[in-house]
Amino acid sequence: MKIMRIAVYRVDLPLREGTYSWSSGKSITTYDSTIVRMETDAGLIGYGEVCPLGPAYLPAYAAGVRSGLGELAPHLLGQDPRQIGVIHRVMDERLKGHAYVKSALDMACWDLLGQAAGVPVSTLLGGCQGAAVKVYRAISQDTPERMVERVALYRAEGFRHFQIKVGGDPDLDIARIRAVAARLEPGEVLVADANTSWLSHQAARVVHAIDDIDLYLEQPCQDYGACLDIRRRTRRPFILDESIDGITALLRAHRDQAMDVVNIKLSKVGGLHVARQMRDLCVAMGIAMTIEDSGGGDIATAAIAHLAHSTPEALRFSASDVNGYITVRLADDGPYHDRGWMKAPAAPGLGVTVRPDALGKPVFVVR
Repeated sequence: MKIMRIAVYRVDLPLREGTYSWSSGKSITTYDSTIVRMETDAGLIGYGEVCPLGPAYLPAYAAGVRSGLGELAPHLLGQDPRQIGVIHRVMDERLKGHAYVKSALDMACWDLLGQAAGVPVSTLLGGCQGAAVKVYRAISQDTPERMVERVALYRAEGFRHFQIKVGGDPDLDIARIRAVAARLEPGEVLVADANTSWLSHQAARVVHAIDDIDLYLEQPCQDYGACLDIRRRTRRPFILDESIDGITALLRAHRDQAMDVVNIKLSKVGGLHVARQMRDLCVAMGIAMTIEDSGGGDIATAAIAHLAHSTPEALRFSASDVNGYITVRLADDGPYHDRGWMKAPAAPGLGVTVRPDALGKPVFVVR
């Protein structure tokens, strides 16, 4: 089997809440998502998707995805998409770094591998574990009162795991955390995610002020060393996200006992190939995981679901249905949350049938 044609699409995915806000005043109103359609000489078609959370979250941006794909895609023509290790070697030789650019191509190859084998991607990743995957809901940064209201709204939809966006003024963040924590119900999980935005002294103040609250603290500072210092100052369970951008960073953090949970985002590490390696290392080292991506629609959500559902339940802290935040559907059979849970699609490959009308005309085609 050989890759014969790669088409690249841009799709705007408006957000359900209108605006999504996180630390330091950052916000977006629409996901700018890039879709890859990979065609082969065997008649099989694979899809991939990558969607940065705007240009100011991770070192990734939507126009950079499409520019990078223009560099990479010609070098994959004639390659066998089932040979995913070879595909990554070619991509790494032709484009240093920029893991997020490679993620959509990686995803399309996994889709084709699953279709060629006649099995869902979750089977290739180890097989589904448990009946479904618990999904968390992120609560956009707002006033304490409005954040409490949003928790109640999503609780009514079945969610029991909430990640509230903090990382602003420490006093206001303390008020946000206390307001939401005071309204939690038994069995619910609360994560306070600062998305790197506190300075060390601010993070130290916050963790001292909330020491009596049962919650998880996520990525308080930009610098890894500063996060490690705050980790050692608090009794709260600790999550690292932005600091863990690959296997080397994961192993360092494990050595330093820097975290209790790690957030594995597919595009941050280059797609399912590396994310699976990191997942398996976490399983071996006993580190719990949140498995997700920075944004996207039904294709990205399917890839998340396959990796998350094939992860042992005991080490699966949570996952994200990124398509649950948007108003546009790219596929009619994508994985959607059901009362705060989702399942990996059962059809071969990623298991989603992408709607051509949702994609529009390609930005460019390589053949």
